[in-house]
Amino acid sequence: MTSAADEAPLWQPGPDRVAAAAVTRFQSWAAEHHGAPAEGGYASLHRWSVDELATFWKAVAEWFDVRFSTPYEEVVGDRSMPGATWFTGATLNYAEHALRASEDPLRADAPALIHVDETHTQVPTSWSELRRQVGSLAAELRALGVTPGDRVSGYLPNIPQAVVAFLATAAVGGVWTSCAPDFGARSVLDRFQQVEPVVLFTVDGYRYGGKEHHRADTVAELRRELPTLRAVVHIPLLGTEAPEGALDWAALVAADTEPAFEQVAFDHPLWVLYSSGTTGLPKAIVQSQGGIVVEHLKQLGLHCDLGPEDRFFWYTSTGWMMWNFLVSGLLTGATVVLYDGSPGYPDVSAQWRVAEQTGATLHGTSAAYVMACRKAGVHPGRDFDLSRVQCVATTGSPLPPDGFRWLHDEVADDLWIASVSGGTDVCTCFAGAVPTLPVHIGELQAASLGVDLHSWDPAGEPLTGEVGELVVTQPMPSMPVRFWNDPDGSRYHDSYFDVYPGVWRHGDWITLTDRGSVVIHGRSDSTLNRQGVRMGSADIYEAVERLPEIRESLVIGLEEPNGGYWMPLFVHLAEGATLDDALRDSIKRTIRENLSPRHVPDEVIEVPGIPHTLTGKRIEVPVKRLLQGTALEKAVNPGSIDNLELLHFYEKLARERR
Repeated sequence: MTSAADEAPLWQPGPDRVAAAAVTRFQSWAAEHHGAPAEGGYASLHRWSVDELATFWKAVAEWFDVRFSTPYEEVVGDRSMPGATWFTGATLNYAEHALRASEDPLRADAPALIHVDETHTQVPTSWSELRRQVGSLAAELRALGVTPGDRVSGYLPNIPQAVVAFLATAAVGGVWTSCAPDFGARSVLDRFQQVEPVVLFTVDGYRYGGKEHHRADTVAELRRELPTLRAVVHIPLLGTEAPEGALDWAALVAADTEPAFEQVAFDHPLWVLYSSGTTGLPKAIVQSQGGIVVEHLKQLGLHCDLGPEDRFFWYTSTGWMMWNFLVSGLLTGATVVLYDGSPGYPDVSAQWRVAEQTGATLHGTSAAYVMACRKAGVHPGRDFDLSRVQCVATTGSPLPPDGFRWLHDEVADDLWIASVSGGTDVCTCFAGAVPTLPVHIGELQAASLGVDLHSWDPAGEPLTGEVGELVVTQPMPSMPVRFWNDPDGSRYHDSYFDVYPGVWRHGDWITLTDRGSVVIHGRSDSTLNRQGVRMGSADIYEAVERLPEIRESLVIGLEEPNGGYWMPLFVHLAEGATLDDALRDSIKRTIRENLSPRHVPDEVIEVPGIPHTLTGKRIEVPVKRLLQGTALEKAVNPGSIDNLELLHFYEKLARERR
């Protein structure tokens, strides 16, 4: 996919916006102090950031005034992947950096957090109050015997208490891990049992879709099945009394205690995140305090252009890495907006309503939500005052071209649209938002600073304008320091480094255009390979789901024993639609005209629903395994799927085809 030089961008930042952007000021400063190129704009800065990796990250740490209580000896020690070492010898604390704005007397009463629930009532938490609660809770955790390296877990929705619990854990050097309360007990235990937490923060339930969902029975099961727990903390979101033996949240955050920040090594674990884990137990991914501090300051402060004047809203839950990314908005001094509720309650405009009410300047959402709004005929720019929204960012899946056009037409024509792509594995973006670059329809603006991003063919040769594997050829500070319970590092190695030794292979198909932008085509581990041509499933979804009759789709490519290749397209129909010959023909014609004849499926099959991981990603590989005849219990980890019953359809289909 080469780019026509004269192709007009959908959006172009004006000269004032470019001049005011933090990345512009950073480049000028880095040119003066660290030899970065003063000319050539973002492209030259990016080239320097990967050619002079150590100097770049030193500049990031200085620009953002990272507080090393013990100075570092060298920025990058061992560069090998896996196993790269960063800022060797340095000590610091994540929570200390996240609470720095509270030290400014002029900001003490400004909101650090704004919490919104489904009633759309706003509850602010000031910087001084957040600091006080973190100090009180950190002291209580120490009193409970929590020491650096101990795991502290949260079974919590996206509420201020979750942020306080996480920051208090980081302050004492503990290792945070969380799941959303819509996860069932088995899903939570698949995660928490791996890391053996000593404290569990829980709610009695949560509100979603206008209903109360009680969780007392699930919490009781978690307590029974987590024998390492020394304490359970009860947060009465639904107003119930603490169960026997549980501590009351209010008592733990009542004191007026200045937080004490444990100074830990740069590579000391900050949190454990979990991969989707559709087969086997989820990977328990460990990222470091220092790695996250410098990576998130770079990504949020330079790429997202966040600062003290901003309000940062991303629709997420505590079971997704975007929650961790959202909370890191505090590192930049921005106000973080926490929305706890359904994206579709009381109607599909819920997120736009939150953005309006909270004065969000950056609204992060999913590509799926944007496309749902488009299908529903929502008009956010007409119906809500979104004048403060400077940027709408999307992730979770590639934003289709129609999504770009819809945001431009229906939110604002001077809207910075940032489609971003990264992963839980690094808790950041490989490519996406750059405030000083134009936006082209269907494309991510550029690779992120410090990310040596390439598209490779199977032989490890770089590609431009062609689909290849997303690889990163130099280390990043937020790459996992290890996986939990992976003593020899074999699972970590096999997850990213088994195809190209010493090079991170992420498992996405991408195209790098000749102008430096990036197109994501979907997961490479569920590749479609028709007549020797590789293609991404995301391209097919984008075409098919334009049709109003199609709610969602799933495409699988299956190599057959006789050497044949079967490519069915499964469709979940919109209410009132019927999969007749006319609709089948319409689907095939849409794919043929928008993609190619090679993309046309062999069959179009109606299904009762499309299965997803708990974080909302379509599961292609387990469905493929089921269709190949793998037993359900071996094809998928039941605790990782949003609706296990849906898989019985594919299991039955596999039996019928044999």
